[in-house]
Amino acid sequence: MGTPTWQDMTARRLWRHALTSPGTSASDVVGAMCGVHAQVMSAAEVSLGLRLEGADRTHVRAALWETHELVKTFGPRGTVHLLPTRELPLWTAALSAAQRAGNPSPKGALLTPEQTDELVEASASVLAGAEMTVDELTEALAERAGSWAADPVMDAFQAKWPRWRQATHTLANRGSLCFGPMRGRKVTYTSPRRWLPDTAPADTDRALAHVLTAYLRAYGPATPQHFAQWLSAPRRWAVELFASMGGLVEPVEVEGATLYQVAGDAADPPAPAPEVLLLPYFDAYTVGCHPREVVFPGPARRRALARGQAGTHPVLFVDGLAAGVWHQRRSGRHLDITVEALAPLPPARRDAVAEQAERVGRILQASPRLAFDTVTVGPHA
Repeated sequence: MGTPTWQDMTARRLWRHALTSPGTSASDVVGAMCGVHAQVMSAAEVSLGLRLEGADRTHVRAALWETHELVKTFGPRGTVHLLPTRELPLWTAALSAAQRAGNPSPKGALLTPEQTDELVEASASVLAGAEMTVDELTEALAERAGSWAADPVMDAFQAKWPRWRQATHTLANRGSLCFGPMRGRKVTYTSPRRWLPDTAPADTDRALAHVLTAYLRAYGPATPQHFAQWLSAPRRWAVELFASMGGLVEPVEVEGATLYQVAGDAADPPAPAPEVLLLPYFDAYTVGCHPREVVFPGPARRRALARGQAGTHPVLFVDGLAAGVWHQRRSGRHLDITVEALAPLPPARRDAVAEQAERVGRILQASPRLAFDTVTVGPHA
């Protein structure tokens, strides 16, 4: 490749994210992306559907709830993600290590380390063969671990949640809890051991090497600071982790910036990058790619980011760079899609946007109605 440019790196990232050539295996694609953000499930369906050949939301749901090749759990940044079930032991070990590297006694802690250990054991036991709502799990944990687990002491949305919920991310990171299918409008939790009996966390060093190299393949080249932001881990810890990787990572210079990539990673994408993409809320490509000033150039930095945070707006990408925002609103079988481009689009690219809108509609099993106009709603709308 010679001395790489950001254009080269953008093309590589799009390819690694299966946005150049869609894949056929949900678990392979999700693994290559380092997870799919799934706080908004319809956005996760679009994120993954765009990367799977001929897929719609039913394929994503089947991968979760029928074949169980994917698991819905808490991932990077403590946010809800879809991860490959087969990789869960590696992820739980790496996420636990990152969590330990943070503040072990945060202000407002409601649980002692001993109580947290009790909750890990209790949740693994009561969820071993069940899917429970929050209320059901609260009752079961109070019975198994002690009434303190259900004490309504955690501030949340003008209410008080039971004490155990402060440990929800920890329970997921330690492999005793993941999401089950929705029961109507209610969230359920279950044990990942139902689908992967050997879910004990992997060796920590091996797990961190796996997650770091997977991150660099998907989002690299990157700095330890980029990795720390993506994982929500201390920057100093990330710097030390990069330094400990020995021959697994190597520095690379891109247009005057020194970053890191997986050692020897110089593969060129085999197909041209897509000209136009409509990526949904918190798409992995949008959230994980840095530097922000490269991915969100000029006015896109002001329009498509919320105080520097990526993912709060669905983003129009042109040639792999943010070039506008978009919004969808479902009305029965119709999906109204409004696209706001930050610069005039020539007819060929407007046609490409229309094709993307049709693809989003097929994934969500709705009939799209496209308009080019100003998006008037704010972040997270």
